[in-house]
Amino acid sequence: MSDAHPIPSRGPGFSVGARIVAVLALLAIGAVGAFLQRDAHHRNAEPRTEFTATNPPTGLPAALTTGQHLHWSRCTSPPSARKGYDCAVMKAPLDYRKPDGRTIDVALIRLKATGPNDRRIGSLVLNFGGPGASGVSGLPDFRNQYAPLLDRYDLVSFDPRGVGTTIPVRCGKSADDTGYEGADACAEHSGAILPYIGTAHTARDLDLMRYLLGDERLHYFGVSYGTELGAVYAHQYPSHVGRLVLEASVDPTEDHDEEQVSQVKAVQAAFDRFAVHCAARIRDCPTGDGSEEAARRMARLADRLEKKPAPAGGGRTLDADDLAYAVSDHLDLGTAGWPLLAKALTALIDHNDGRPLAKGADDIGSADRARAPHDNSRAARTAITCADSSLRPGYERLDRDSARVEAASPVFGAAWSSGVYLCYDWPFDGERVTPKVNADGAAPVLVIGGTGDPTTPYAGARRMARALGDGVGVLLTAEEEGHGTYPQNRCVTEAVNRYLRTGRTPAPGTVCRGDMS
Repeated sequence: MSDAHPIPSRGPGFSVGARIVAVLALLAIGAVGAFLQRDAHHRNAEPRTEFTATNPPTGLPAALTTGQHLHWSRCTSPPSARKGYDCAVMKAPLDYRKPDGRTIDVALIRLKATGPNDRRIGSLVLNFGGPGASGVSGLPDFRNQYAPLLDRYDLVSFDPRGVGTTIPVRCGKSADDTGYEGADACAEHSGAILPYIGTAHTARDLDLMRYLLGDERLHYFGVSYGTELGAVYAHQYPSHVGRLVLEASVDPTEDHDEEQVSQVKAVQAAFDRFAVHCAARIRDCPTGDGSEEAARRMARLADRLEKKPAPAGGGRTLDADDLAYAVSDHLDLGTAGWPLLAKALTALIDHNDGRPLAKGADDIGSADRARAPHDNSRAARTAITCADSSLRPGYERLDRDSARVEAASPVFGAAWSSGVYLCYDWPFDGERVTPKVNADGAAPVLVIGGTGDPTTPYAGARRMARALGDGVGVLLTAEEEGHGTYPQNRCVTEAVNRYLRTGRTPAPGTVCRGDMS
């Protein structure tokens, strides 16, 4: 890792769909998407009716609400969005406490619904995780997994504050550098906007977006970190909650340091399950005869890479921390990623070839891979995390927390332990220790948790459903490996699609069986 204090991503977030979707399921959904695309011209032959909302956000000037209209036009970037997608810019206050002051441009992208006007529900706003993931780049990448919803919804995504082209945070060596060189560089190049970056600010942008899209209530699908954003929105605007899906939910009751411990335990447990499967089912398993032997082999491999990183292609190398994060990325794919992980580890252990493991992490969505020119995901992820978290403990406690994280996992602990230092020298105070998500009076919110999720542990989904409030949070459990369960688990997919189309949630206590059943 090139940065001093890496922090694991809470999202397929960086190429989210690939992290949460098994390959076979994507192919199947892709076939549906191709059919919908071929049929779109016929179904859109009738004039499109644009929706109009009557409940603008309060406290904003008319120039930003009733006087603002989204002007959609063909997208010019990313290249994958130049055909079939529309882009627009939404004006929003930089500081919602001074709504008549400076405004910012929030970048939006849309894929129009293919169904008839009289069946269209509205817009489904998507957040693919992170924090720090670009929704403008993400929608073309992940459209196939949401294609069955295009008959009822426009699919809409956006670059949250600090991300992509929406007042991008710059923490590199210069104001144009999208890399991450530490908190001092963030303060130097982005100090004027850092106090207005964070989940609560973006939730306010969401409500303005909801109104300008023409919806009385927000319909939303958030993955991983996107569940925190959706839940904070529900807390701030309970009467504006429409149909909200919180998939692979984070735990709103844990602070940043507690989250590190829970996550590293979950990814270790997932690796142990992989190692047991590998020993029993994969010939010449690179991790040996079970979880204990796997831990010993991985420790030896990490020591070797720490002394001499392995070549990883494109002039890159793979060191001990890179090993941990790349393996974690493969585990996010669930059992579909296990054969690929076994092959990649064999190449690395036997031939000192880090290319398969590194390339696999890139394809899946490793948070630190090189991306488009506007990609500033590492800097944005740090800025949003530190804006949200008010924890600023001294080094003595941080050292204890780091040791606790490292002790929690023999394979991943060392790499994850540096995450506790992320906000130590951040130049601005954070908002709170844990997010406020209680949403009394809101419509039911569907919360999904996978029992084998290595990135957002299942216990977090249970706590999210409870924290939203009685009659609001509805938990759907999936007995699946991997980070996220939609759309590869048929039961989950049917429940989610039914809820988004009809508003009907699954019965309380519903469990979808999967590869862990």
